[in-house]
Amino acid sequence: MANLLTDRDFWVKYWESKTDLSVTIPENYLFHQQLKEIAKQNQVQTAIELGGFPGYYAVFLKKYLKLDVTLLDYFVHQPITHQLLQANGLAKDDIHIIETDLFNYEPAQHYDLVLSCGLIEHFNDTEDIIRRHISFLKPGGTLFITLPNFKAVNGWFQKNFDKENYDKHNINCMDPQLLKQIVENAGLKVSSAKYFGKFSIWLENEKEKSAGVRMFKKASWLIGKVFTKIFPFDSKQLSPYIVIEAKRTN
Repeated sequence: MANLLTDRDFWVKYWESKTDLSVTIPENYLFHQQLKEIAKQNQVQTAIELGGFPGYYAVFLKKYLKLDVTLLDYFVHQPITHQLLQANGLAKDDIHIIETDLFNYEPAQHYDLVLSCGLIEHFNDTEDIIRRHISFLKPGGTLFITLPNFKAVNGWFQKNFDKENYDKHNINCMDPQLLKQIVENAGLKVSSAKYFGKFSIWLENEKEKSAGVRMFKKASWLIGKVFTKIFPFDSKQLSPYIVIEAKRTN
């Protein structure tokens, strides 16, 4: 599929390379403030996480916000998700799981909240993948999308020290104003489209990198953290994420 920058084999290898996936999700998990506010202000009862295996945000929404949650992904290894649920004091049927190709699936129901965290940047056609998110939304429902900002310092690290991973991302879509325009053109009212986070950098499978790369990354991380502690602001150059939030009005 030309629109897709990754395939099933990529994700199988990606997740098989990971260890310790069954972690305890804390109440202050990344984007927790935004999600709690969305749930409270909009009386959210149902939510679906798209492309979210093993289901960290699905677990967060169930564990702390007590929502009726569904996880949909192209690849789901259910034993891993069940271990994650167990590690967080949840039963294996506390989250509904749909393993399917998003491009060949018609939503069986619609949700108060549709979210994805690190999904849309793996597709060439950003408008198409966002419209597929919207197809799951109830009228009045909230769309919440996050993605990495590889136009920042973190992207420089990816490009120079993990080019294979970098090339699996659509860098052009990492633009809050572009995303805002796409969502507005789809008929939603955008409440937020911005860079998010003061500073962070990461590398996939960092332990496999050379000692020199790991030391350089650590030193850069420390310098960036000190700088943004003194000068705390979100920016295109330093913020590691982009966040867009919008509501379906019809």
